[in-house]
Amino acid sequence: MLRGNHRATVDPKGRLKIPAVFLEDLGVYGDTFYVTSENGDRAYIYPMQEWMKIEDKLAKLPSHNQAKQKFLTRTSYYGAVVKMDGQGRLLLPPVLREQAEMKGEVDVMGKLNSLEVWNHTRFSEHMKGNPITDDDWKVLNDLGI
Repeated sequence: MLRGNHRATVDPKGRLKIPAVFLEDLGVYGDTFYVTSENGDRAYIYPMQEWMKIEDKLAKLPSHNQAKQKFLTRTSYYGAVVKMDGQGRLLLPPVLREQAEMKGEVDVMGKLNSLEVWNHTRFSEHMKGNPITDDDWKVLNDLGI
């Protein structure tokens, strides 16, 4: 399981150094990942096997399904299949890197079976503007959390 928040850096060439704490758990997936976003404000890093589970679910929807098409358009626009190098780095897609302002210090968060990466300043602003609501607490409570 991928969990916690760890700072990392994106070098001038656009490579993200994956925090060491995540490398062991990611190692079971191999070295191929899908890096993408739905709206360009952050990057999602999916081990290819996990991304393929999403694709399998989407494939079951009709090709004319509008939500499916929007999702695929956005995740394709921002996305790329990438290989992790021997130093634990992934190249972030240029379009996503620019849109999400991925340079220098970033926050890398475990999301159970994927990673989420934010520009540190942008993430701080996001957290302030998106508190957990009463409706959120109700959903969590219904799950016994």
